Amino acid sequence: MTSDIVFFLLAAVSVFTALMVVFSKSPIYSVMWLIACFFSIAGHYVMLNAQFLAIVHIIVYAGAIMVLMLFTVMLLNLNKESEPHKSIFTKATAVITGGMLFLVLLAAMRSTQLGAYEAPVTTDVGFVQKVGMKLFTDYMLPFEMTSVLFIAAMIGSVVLAKKERNL
Repeated sequence: MTSDIVFFLLAAVSVFTALMVVFSKSPIYSVMWLIACFFSIAGHYVMLNAQFLAIVHIIVYAGAIMVLMLFTVMLLNLNKESEPHKSIFTKATAVITGGMLFLVLLAAMRSTQLGAYEAPVTTDVGFVQKVGMKLFTDYMLPFEMTSVLFIAAMIGSVVLAKKERNL
């Protein structure tokens, strides 16, 4: 009973903070809400008896990637005055696309069965050795591609922030 209350509390925090990421006016506040969302997701990992994944999630996502995003947002110097206004066609397209995504999510939820979740019985769910073996055998290519993607994102942020010089 207590684990159900904790789960629903963490789920409510996750949904609330994710909505605040989307609806915040300032990009800095969006990044801060995203960090809070990552911490609530780490709480879900702890409930699944995957403490190692929870710690890695906090270190990697809330630590490294969010700091990188925060510096990128601050480096870009987003001003509301210089931002071009979106046309009504662009706004309508965004609403239609978001609505279609929402319908796909609803269709996917129809086929799921809601019920009580039982925690895994095995105690080796979150062990470092199991995660390392899976990561460096089955998921080696996606792991390396992710590092290339992060390098490309860092180079892109530097290129966007670089000021042009007049010769």
